Amino acid sequence: MKRLFLIEFDKLRANRSSRILIGAYFILLTSIALIAAIKFDIGPIKFHLAEQGIFNFPYIWHFNAFIGAWFKIFLAVVIVSMTANEYSNKTLKQNLIDGLSKREFLHSKWLMIFALAAISTLFIFVVSLILGLIYSNYTEVSIILKDFEYLLAYFIKHIAFFGFCLFLGTAIKRSAFALGFLGVWQMFEGICYGLLKWKSPEWLDPEQVFRLFPLNAMGNLIHEPFSRLSAVRNLANQVEIDLLKNTSVQFWDIIIVLVWSFIFYSLTYRLLKRRDL
Repeated sequence: MKRLFLIEFDKLRANRSSRILIGAYFILLTSIALIAAIKFDIGPIKFHLAEQGIFNFPYIWHFNAFIGAWFKIFLAVVIVSMTANEYSNKTLKQNLIDGLSKREFLHSKWLMIFALAAISTLFIFVVSLILGLIYSNYTEVSIILKDFEYLLAYFIKHIAFFGFCLFLGTAIKRSAFALGFLGVWQMFEGICYGLLKWKSPEWLDPEQVFRLFPLNAMGNLIHEPFSRLSAVRNLANQVEIDLLKNTSVQFWDIIIVLVWSFIFYSLTYRLLKRRDL
């Protein structure tokens, strides 16, 4: 296990572009803290975003997990480009010649996926904890420890997304085309949802079918947090808009995403096993 991880880590360390992207990713995650500095002071109107409760425990776990997940595309680019480089630089073939099996090669990639997802989750935890301790109105241990499931959802979401990117990089072997296909797939899911809403029979619930689509399933792990803010709810009540909805992490969404992660792993292994390298 350690040997496989070190093999992948050495490849990552030797790639300058990947190091820059990873550095940019963590800088952007840190920039979440800059939200606290947003202030509007226009005459009698004074608005400080940090005072609206976005950094209160336990809400901060939800908010930062949702915002932080938007930056995962940086690590996705790293995974796709590193996978494509295995073919263009023929390092995959050399690894196999040196005695690495195809399954071990795949495991080395998945170990890196787990490592990147775990480090990202730990980073979000540390940033959220620091911001919460500084700005939260509630710092009791029992309150701080609530809503930790959003960090679990964040971790699983990254595992599945990176697994999908690894599969695309392996299948297409060109990073630009693989990332382009990722965007096309996102549009494909949206079109399918529109068709389901338009043409599905009465006995079929489009929402439940769309829930099974991979990217949508990952998105469902962490719903938008803004409707939980008291200021947003008060405004919605004034204009008579109902914002009451379940934004918690759902058990079945976790199961769906874990199943897709296994599917991506299996499909990638099948490609490697059948392909003449």
